[in-house]
Amino acid sequence: MLAYTAKRLAYMVFVLFVVSIVSFILIQLPPGDFLTTQVTLLRASGTDVSEAQLESLTRRYGLDLPPHEQYLKWMGGVLQGDYGQSFQYNRPVRDLIGERLGLTIAISLATLIFTFAVAIPIGIYSATRQYSIGDYAFTTIGFIGLAIPNFLLALLIMFFLNRAFGVSVGGLFSPEFRLEPWSLAKVWDMIKHLPTPVIVIGMAGTAGLIRVMRGCLLDELRRQYVITARAKGQAENTVIFRYPVRVALNPVVSTIGWALPAIVSGETITAIVLDLPTTGPLLVGALLNQDMYLAGSFILFLSTLTVIGTYVSDLLLVALDPRIRFERLKK
Repeated sequence: MLAYTAKRLAYMVFVLFVVSIVSFILIQLPPGDFLTTQVTLLRASGTDVSEAQLESLTRRYGLDLPPHEQYLKWMGGVLQGDYGQSFQYNRPVRDLIGERLGLTIAISLATLIFTFAVAIPIGIYSATRQYSIGDYAFTTIGFIGLAIPNFLLALLIMFFLNRAFGVSVGGLFSPEFRLEPWSLAKVWDMIKHLPTPVIVIGMAGTAGLIRVMRGCLLDELRRQYVITARAKGQAENTVIFRYPVRVALNPVVSTIGWALPAIVSGETITAIVLDLPTTGPLLVGALLNQDMYLAGSFILFLSTLTVIGTYVSDLLLVALDPRIRFERLKK
């Protein structure tokens, strides 16, 4: 177990190193840089920027260095816990990410719990009661959830609640709590605002997992060992939950690897629509403004989530399915 864990951790470090290089190259590919973009906007608005000021700012931000030296400077700081300075906000990247990371993790974990808690029971119900009214109803809802984009669903919910009840569901806090320091009242206010973003963000993932769970469990219920167990007179719940459900969970559990970063970054448009103070809108702004240290740190963070999620998925698969052994994973 220790040898396997150490080997996987070594792979993770290597993968993250390669991803950091690729990410930094991709961020550098668009023509120009942060200062070029900002100077263009200032000059378009009528504000004059002299060449001397431009050269001074270029040296200040280290943009006069070759790309490989900029990367080494950034990575050297990352290894020491310093992710560089954001050009756009003129603040340390670590502080900017830290301000929004806690709320992002809260929404992400709540969405993951909602997705699995809803999708797995419904998938089991639909598979064990195939072609029933409930199966057709959940299938229809699932297709609707997959067909409607999350940001459009957010707009529909906001419009309905505002027209029907006069309630605004934007943001994570009520107006009186947004600028207040953290307290039990503010935490409770956030909890009351969580259901809307959790349902909106988790709708498509929940609908997809329902279909996966239903299909995999239907395949397992047709296996010979299930037919034999029923022929021996074992209780139906024992027949279903002892092995078929555990095996059918394998594809569901394996989605954790991409579910973590997808929830953090993949719902950026929804976060903008719902005015959520999460990391997604901040990442979009960094990419649009070519804020390379902020954008690069975000991408590195999302890559780390992907690698960690994949590692957790592997361990859970081993625990769920006795056919999977560490020796096979080593190959």
